Amino acid sequence: MLVDSHCHLNFPDLAARLPEVLARMEENCVELALVIGVTRSDYPSVLALAEAHPHLYATVGIHPDDKDAAEFSEDELVEHAAHPKVVGIGETGLDYHWCKGDLAWQHERFRVHIRAARRTGLPLIIHTRESAADTLRIMKESGAERGVMHCFTENREVAKAALDLGFYISFSGIVTFKSAQELKEVAKMVPLDRILVETDSPYLAPVPFRGKQNEPGFVRHVAEHVAELRGMPFEALAEATTDNFYTLFSKVPRPLGQP
Repeated sequence: MLVDSHCHLNFPDLAARLPEVLARMEENCVELALVIGVTRSDYPSVLALAEAHPHLYATVGIHPDDKDAAEFSEDELVEHAAHPKVVGIGETGLDYHWCKGDLAWQHERFRVHIRAARRTGLPLIIHTRESAADTLRIMKESGAERGVMHCFTENREVAKAALDLGFYISFSGIVTFKSAQELKEVAKMVPLDRILVETDSPYLAPVPFRGKQNEPGFVRHVAEHVAELRGMPFEALAEATTDNFYTLFSKVPRPLGQP
């Protein structure tokens, strides 16, 4: 069985065909998906999905790419995190691709999420784009101690620094792209007990669906490719990444029969 550790099922294109998307998850042995909060306004739809489906869980957070986004205060994040189906804080982090100029607001937003994660004990879901050095610096300064570097696209050095801080590394469909040679090397070197897989759907569909709309069922192709890169059976990679998910997101109950 597999887990999609990062998806956006509440986004309109996926929400409009939710029964089909959930059926394809089952067909591909994806037992659970984590639906990620990115704005204050979309959080109710994220939570509603988690409440309506036993195999969906939610996070709460504000994505770093919109300066004018309505914020959650630290106390509000902590309050929402008390919900039984909310199992992580984020997505949060830094993005220097879409955001330029004085980014003090983005750094402070990130710090608020880190403080909320420390108070709740929930893992952080971290987004970093063209901002790895500052992301790692703020993580260290603020005491970020548990979470995942989602949709990882950085080099070995950044991966090692994140691992040294106790974080997991999550690979998306990007790792299946022919052009992603450096990332494939990272996928080979990350310890097996620190790997997660995700879709980030509806974005970044893996080969052989590249260019099409992504969905949680396609996480199987990410896992198959990472297993191939590491020279190990797909079943072993699937078992390890699923176990890693339940270890990191320990608020999610493990299925009956699993240790």
